[in-house]
Amino acid sequence: MIHLTAGIDVGSSAVKAAVMRSQSGEQGTLLASTCLRIRRRHIHKVAREAFDTVLQEAGLDAEQLHYVTSTGDGEAVHHRTGHFYSMTTHARGALFLEPEAQAVIDVGALHARALRIDGRGKVLRHKMTSQCASGSGQFLENIARYLGVTLESVGELSRQAKDPESVSSICAVLAETDVINMVSRGIATEDILRGIHLSIGGRLVRLLRAIGSEGCVLVTGGLSRDTGLLGALRDRQDQIRAKTKKALQPLDFRSHPQGALAGAIGAALLGAFRYEQLKRLGRLEVIHGALAES
Repeated sequence: MIHLTAGIDVGSSAVKAAVMRSQSGEQGTLLASTCLRIRRRHIHKVAREAFDTVLQEAGLDAEQLHYVTSTGDGEAVHHRTGHFYSMTTHARGALFLEPEAQAVIDVGALHARALRIDGRGKVLRHKMTSQCASGSGQFLENIARYLGVTLESVGELSRQAKDPESVSSICAVLAETDVINMVSRGIATEDILRGIHLSIGGRLVRLLRAIGSEGCVLVTGGLSRDTGLLGALRDRQDQIRAKTKKALQPLDFRSHPQGALAGAIGAALLGAFRYEQLKRLGRLEVIHGALAES
């Protein structure tokens, strides 16, 4: 049986939504997706707008969906029929985007987390950054704003650095103070950004090593398309391998154009799985009518 499901991932700065067509034993097909910034808008309205947008793009009505799954801040999605924890959805979505993935590094607006997964997308181990946001997307966005560059240009600028400036602090507030001092000293924007990327990259590589990650690592979340960060991750892991006495297997960092949508895609795929479970148990009445009311 073919299932049509939607996944809505509500983060701290954006809402991602995806509609999937899937069938038992198959990978599934992404029919539509969107990513909307929350900014100062009401989060419930943004979640609804994202849902309506992907439905329109897919040419579907809500009543045609078998399941609507939320992840992240599920309370913001009034029209959901189920909810999955975000680590679970990111793992499943990452495996859809990169079938060879053995680990995921999810860099969100306020935190980052490393996940070690198996071939089914099951989370085997995980570790998250502390409450400090210096390894997050919001921190990098604040720095870009201060430097007068767009977040989209940060990666390319970082790759042009000739003499990266070291950023030693793991505290976001102190790190931003460091950047202010660098600007006053005339440090080039490219070198500042490269130093920040290397600082973030070192923290993320250590997260991955702490959970025993090896092989292919997919970068997901808001910074998944930041080429400067991707390069810094590769450089930092080479430096760490060179310094340690242990024989560490290399990490193969990869990105995907839809890496920011991993949570929404995984939520939609898991929605199809849950629908099948309820069907086998004869409990479809649990969700009947819920979508029509949305």
